[in-house]
Amino acid sequence: MGLTKQYLRYVASAVFGLIGSQKGNIVFVTLRGEKGRYVAVPACEHVFVWDLRKGEKILILQGLRHEVTCLCPSPDGLHLAVGYEDGSIRIFSLLSGEGNVTFNGHKAAITSLKYDQLGGRLASGSKDTDVIVWDVINESGLYRLKGHKDAITQALFLREKNLLVTSGKDTMVKWWDLDTQHCFKTMVGHRTEVWGLVLVSEEKRLITGASDSELRAWDISYLQEIEDPEEPEPKKSKESSPGIQDSHEADDGTLEMDEAPEDRILTCRKAGSIMREGRDRVVNLAVDRTGRILACHGTDSVLEVFCILSKEEIQKKMDKKMKKAKKKAKLNSCNEEEEDLEVNVKMTLQDEIQRVANIKASAKIKSFDLIHTPQGELKAVFLLQNNLVELYSLNASMPGPQPVRTNRITIGGHRSDVRTLAFSSDNIAILSAAADSIKIWNRSTLQCIRTMTCEYALCSFFVPGDRQVVIGTKTGKLQLYDLASGNLLETIDAHDGALWSLSLSPDQRGFVTGGADKSVKFWDFELVKDESSTQKRLSVKQTRTLQLDEEVLCVSYSPNQKLLAVSLLDCTVKVFYVDTLKFFLSLYGHKLPVICMDISYDGALIATGSADRNVKIWGLDFGDCHKSLFAHDDSVMYLRFVPKSHLFFTAGKDHKIKQWDADKFEHIQTLEGHHQGIWCLAVSPSGDYVVSSSHDKSLRLWERTREPLILEEEKEMQREAEYEESVAKEDQPAVPGETQGDNYFTGKKTIETVKAAERIMEAIELYREETAKMREHKAICKAAGKEVPPPINPILMAYGNISPSAYVLEIFKGIKSSELEESLLVLPFSYVPDILRLFNEFIQQGSDIELLCRCLFFLLRIHFGQITSNQMLVPVIEKLKETTISKVSQVRDVIGFNMAGLDYLKRECEAKSEVMFFADATSHLEEKKRKRKKREKLILTVT
Repeated sequence: MGLTKQYLRYVASAVFGLIGSQKGNIVFVTLRGEKGRYVAVPACEHVFVWDLRKGEKILILQGLRHEVTCLCPSPDGLHLAVGYEDGSIRIFSLLSGEGNVTFNGHKAAITSLKYDQLGGRLASGSKDTDVIVWDVINESGLYRLKGHKDAITQALFLREKNLLVTSGKDTMVKWWDLDTQHCFKTMVGHRTEVWGLVLVSEEKRLITGASDSELRAWDISYLQEIEDPEEPEPKKSKESSPGIQDSHEADDGTLEMDEAPEDRILTCRKAGSIMREGRDRVVNLAVDRTGRILACHGTDSVLEVFCILSKEEIQKKMDKKMKKAKKKAKLNSCNEEEEDLEVNVKMTLQDEIQRVANIKASAKIKSFDLIHTPQGELKAVFLLQNNLVELYSLNASMPGPQPVRTNRITIGGHRSDVRTLAFSSDNIAILSAAADSIKIWNRSTLQCIRTMTCEYALCSFFVPGDRQVVIGTKTGKLQLYDLASGNLLETIDAHDGALWSLSLSPDQRGFVTGGADKSVKFWDFELVKDESSTQKRLSVKQTRTLQLDEEVLCVSYSPNQKLLAVSLLDCTVKVFYVDTLKFFLSLYGHKLPVICMDISYDGALIATGSADRNVKIWGLDFGDCHKSLFAHDDSVMYLRFVPKSHLFFTAGKDHKIKQWDADKFEHIQTLEGHHQGIWCLAVSPSGDYVVSSSHDKSLRLWERTREPLILEEEKEMQREAEYEESVAKEDQPAVPGETQGDNYFTGKKTIETVKAAERIMEAIELYREETAKMREHKAICKAAGKEVPPPINPILMAYGNISPSAYVLEIFKGIKSSELEESLLVLPFSYVPDILRLFNEFIQQGSDIELLCRCLFFLLRIHFGQITSNQMLVPVIEKLKETTISKVSQVRDVIGFNMAGLDYLKRECEAKSEVMFFADATSHLEEKKRKRKKREKLILTVT
């Protein structure tokens, strides 16, 4: 029996060339105690943290497979919540960079994340129309809120009251009472999708952004305050609201609905509209942490900034208006006395919300974030459509402020998709070229070491010696660059149309080009005298031209330089002799044009990839098709042989890179990572590295490991992955008393929850077996009249020779808090009686009361009917009732005692140090300095 062919596995090494991807939002994060310096941006499945001052990437929060769609920093600045496209949420620590908490509850991409004021709860909105509130401290879901009919766009907690407000693409704004987990109010005053909302003016005003050029303002009046006669504020707002011009008469019916007597907690009245300058929809609407600056942007490159005035500023403004009005009235009626004049000045929404400035970014804005510095300066950071991050500063307190761009992160990536890649001969440098620039990267450090401007590049290679590069452009030009200086040496008009392909000759003395002008041209390198200096420089000269009947899409030399393969637009590949340019072979069989091809190192095989999704392997001796492989689910964009082998890589628009064996016609492995169509790839001369570029603007490096790859194992792993995906797509388990589709549990069935349930079942089975064995052993010992030590189960021995019941408790403690309920939900009822008996034993011992009570109450909730109808379980439930009440009371007493002790220690410490124990010392110091400066200024003015 012959040896099986061994392959080596390629694994993902790094993601580079990407500053920030477009699906998520950019946020300021606090690192090392500094605010306004670091930003977190989504980068495909990872999150990059950039230092804006240095322009460096300082932290990578590693994702798994799915793309990041939403980011939200915690109020304490220590954690970052990250939402993914598959509906999962992970909470990362910004100190360690690890994501230990995972929430699985949504079925579609996360669209909104928001912490409450203390950071203990997290509200998530998704494309599956649900809102879920999570307990971050306990790492579990609290409740699912259903009501919206389309994707959620925003969710906000109120600071003072236990309420949540959400907006969706179903044109609705909903208010939720979190005490009862019900929607108590729906605002229907929008005709189009509500894309964003913010709460301002001490949460007494709601501002919403929709698909038109208006920002609608709504006055919120809390009914408790209206009933309180000492609170005159809502009355004032009611008096002022008739004077505000309403821009939408269609909302009048809505106002009547809002004033309906059914309102129990709050009322909303339309206060008016602020007109934006942009005519398209609102993409993002946000307010800074102080609640003073409001900003929004549409699908263009302009951010509109507004200032929300305080009550004192509004009063000053109204006094000025009153003075002006009185003066004007006095001039108009000179005969009347001043005190007899009646002047009526109405306050409008424009008096309360003033336009500050427009910040114009260099490209379309995808997302932004605001921060107010202690110096009173506003910082706005933008994630732009062209893979760019910009920081602008604005002094909103000054009259007529002008935004200033202070920082920009550009060097880490291209502005557009990378269309061509190449490796240097020593495997160290990587060339990437896009529509406007060429970048040279160091493969080991992944740093950009040279950037050069160019035209729209389509193909490239390093000139032998790695000191120059040749670029073929969309306008048909050849551009020759010197890497040491970064200068363009020469531009040659090579073709009349696009120059689609370049191929370096094996003797390294020249190359061949193919273009859209139906011609193949041969070029030789030569040294010419430089006009600016006495030294000679590299140049190229055309030697021959091969005219063809169709556009040329790809050209490739055979390794012995005897044959030239040319792919044409008529779906054929024609092979010519290089020396005489005579026709040799025609390879036909593809249904769509051949986009890419390559010839093996020994010249025996040629592989062609086409837009018809197939790869065909041909023999170059007779032009016979050895095999046709259905390679990708979309067009095959690039194909390259691994040097010194008959293995080759293909890249497709289906986001995948696949490795194939051209001798055995087998699929070896799939490299998944890109989230959009792949444009090109390059294999290093040693074959140890592969680099690829995609429409998601990322470059990915893949490295060959020493790990052998066995095809049977690879197929088995693929089947397991497919099974895991199918488990996640299955229907949720039915719960008695709930109709299908009304699942209000926060969890979601995943492969992890199924595995956790299996572990519980295995532990119960082991407990049953061991207790049965123990009984048998005791009976045998009794019959024999002597004590013999029982045999120990190896699993229990591995856990430190514990008892079977303790092993069950260890399994429960090992399940993640966020997966506990869902694991118990898929557990069959036949295991529940044993679990209840064990819980009774555990609670009596007084260990892990909180965990056990949580599991117990959930099991009672979902299996209530079966448990109450089972007579065998009645005494167990009675015992559980007694033990649970007593033990929970004990735990409550202990916690209460500890809290009282901590409060006492806090008061003692405060009394000793004469400062607030948990106050922020730096903010106090800055406040003192500010007050001191004010006092000094007053003293100077007095003197």
